[in-house]
Amino acid sequence: FTTRVVSCCPAQLPTKNGGKKETLQGFHVILEDTILFPEGGGQVLAVTLGRAPHSVSFGQHLITAVADQMFGFKTTSWELGQQQSTVELEAPYVTADQVAALERSVNDKIRARIPVVVRHLAEGDAEGDGVRSRGLPDDHTGPVRIVSIEGVDTNMCCGTHVSNLSDLQVIKLLGTEKGKRNKTNLVFLAGNRVLKSLAQSHATEKALTSLLKSGPEEHAEAVKRLQNSLKQLQKNNLNLQRDLAVLIAQQFKSSPAREPVFVLHRKDGDSEFMNIVANEIGTEETLLFLSVGDEKASGLFLLAGPTEAVETLGPRVAELLEGKGAGKGGRYQGKATRLSRREAAQALLWEFVNHGGSEP
Repeated sequence: FTTRVVSCCPAQLPTKNGGKKETLQGFHVILEDTILFPEGGGQVLAVTLGRAPHSVSFGQHLITAVADQMFGFKTTSWELGQQQSTVELEAPYVTADQVAALERSVNDKIRARIPVVVRHLAEGDAEGDGVRSRGLPDDHTGPVRIVSIEGVDTNMCCGTHVSNLSDLQVIKLLGTEKGKRNKTNLVFLAGNRVLKSLAQSHATEKALTSLLKSGPEEHAEAVKRLQNSLKQLQKNNLNLQRDLAVLIAQQFKSSPAREPVFVLHRKDGDSEFMNIVANEIGTEETLLFLSVGDEKASGLFLLAGPTEAVETLGPRVAELLEGKGAGKGGRYQGKATRLSRREAAQALLWEFVNHGGSEP
């Protein structure tokens, strides 16, 4: 194939590699004409990378044909992604047994080295009647390209294809996902992607074996035990936080010289911890300024005390902490993006108290 380059300029392409986002450096090339299937196959990206992804595109072709042949499942759309691909089947559900049978069948055909033949028919040629197709574009002119998998499928297609099914190497059906409007998405890998996925899974399995100190067959049970242990630890920690909140409040209340402003910050607290402290101390006479979270970053805050004082000071405290909040009945609480400005908020409260309950 020979064509003319219309333009070529440096370009970047966002992509993913092993789940991590990457930006590929390359060139945006516009050709006068092309033999590559535009849009649907994702093949231009692959050519840019110097790979041969036709097995991915044609893997979908084979799955579509066999799914229709075996179960009458029609393909309504497909997506050829960066890591894995999807065929959308016109079926409300596909059973695990059907997925397994479909996988066996497509791989049997790959191992059988079934030839793939491409022919060009004149438009309107009777030989093209009954060929599987989504229809020709309204502006189509010239011959019609027919791709046949011998004994399996014949359809109109303008994409690039393998000459023999053995070039696909292998197809792995990963399972199904619920699709839209009573349809089912069938997720699959083809060719080298199967090997890459196996290598990644083995590396993950090896890492988990080291971390969990158990064999692969025990990983799921080991993770369940860890989850249960974590839930119990979180429950115990919550109970300790509640007990600590009560003790802090009782200590303040038992102090012979109780100050009119009470300030407390805890990095590992939560909103319940702050409310317990406020409930235990009482807010009829004391103005409480409580906060939890990273003292140099974001977190939560609670201002509690006499209703009029809180209504006056709450929005100003939120503004100082560069946060947002709301409140009623002597409580004002919210989120802060800059807990590092707690001292400024504390100074505001003391100035308010020292001026006899009026704004300075």
